[in-house]
Amino acid sequence: MDFEKLTEVSRKLALEAGDKIMEIYNADDFDVKVKSDESPVTEADEAADALISAGLRAAFPDVLLVTEEQAASHAEKAETFLIVDPLDGTKEFIKRRGDFTVNIAYVEKGVPVRGVVYAPAKERLFYTQADGTSVEETGPFAKDAAGATTPIKVSTPDMGALMVVASKSHRDQATDDYIGKYSVKDMKSAGSSLKFCLVATGEADLYPRLGRTMEWDTAAGHAVLLGAGGNVVAFDDHTQLVYGKDGYANSFFIAYAPGVELQPA
Repeated sequence: MDFEKLTEVSRKLALEAGDKIMEIYNADDFDVKVKSDESPVTEADEAADALISAGLRAAFPDVLLVTEEQAASHAEKAETFLIVDPLDGTKEFIKRRGDFTVNIAYVEKGVPVRGVVYAPAKERLFYTQADGTSVEETGPFAKDAAGATTPIKVSTPDMGALMVVASKSHRDQATDDYIGKYSVKDMKSAGSSLKFCLVATGEADLYPRLGRTMEWDTAAGHAVLLGAGGNVVAFDDHTQLVYGKDGYANSFFIAYAPGVELQPA
C-alpha cells in the first residue's frame, strides 16, 4: 500500500463526505429509515457512503472495501482491506447533537494500521500520517492540501485520578460497574468514534465499551489511537482487538493509554 496516497485520498474523501453530511444536517428535514437490524439510516449515511466508496474504489481498485451501508461487502474476506463507516453516530446526527464522525480505515493482518476520523459538526479532524503517527489537523480544512497539524499522544495516566470517556447513547449499568473499579477524577460522554480520539489526544485515559459494535465503527478510531501510542484490547481477556472477524462484529473492548492498569472484567 502507498501510505502517502492512502492518507491523502482518505483525508480528502472524509472532508468531502463531511460537507455532504453537514448539508443534510443543516436542512430543515431529512429522511430516516430503519435497517433490518433496527438501526437508523439517513440520506446522509447513504450519500456519504456513495461518495467515499466511489473515491476509494477508483484510487485502490485491488483492495477489498467493506462498508457499513453495503451489506454484500460484509460477506467478503481478505487479509488487507479498507473499512468505512460513512456516518458513525447516526443517533447523534438524528438528534442534532453533533457527535458524529466519518471513518475510513485500512486493515493489514488484523490490525487497523491507518485511519481518518472527521467530526464535521465539531470541526475536528484526526488521522494517521504516512509513517503511522497520528495528528490532529486544525481548520479551515482545504481538500487538496493538509493544513497545520499537531502530533497527538496519549496521556500519562494518574491511577488515582483517571479521566474516563463513555458512550453517550449506549451507557448501561455494566459499564458503570466496570468504571467503578477505578479511581475516576472526571467522566465525559461522547458519541461515535470520537471517544477513541479523546484517548488519543490525552483528553481521556480510558474508554470501556460493553456493548455491540462493528469493525467499521471502531477501525479508524483504533488506528488513530495506535498511532498516538494507545491500545485497544478485548474486555474479557485483554488480548488485542483484531479485525477481519466473521461478520465484522466486535467483542466488548477497552481503549486506553498504556499507563492505565487495567482491572479484570
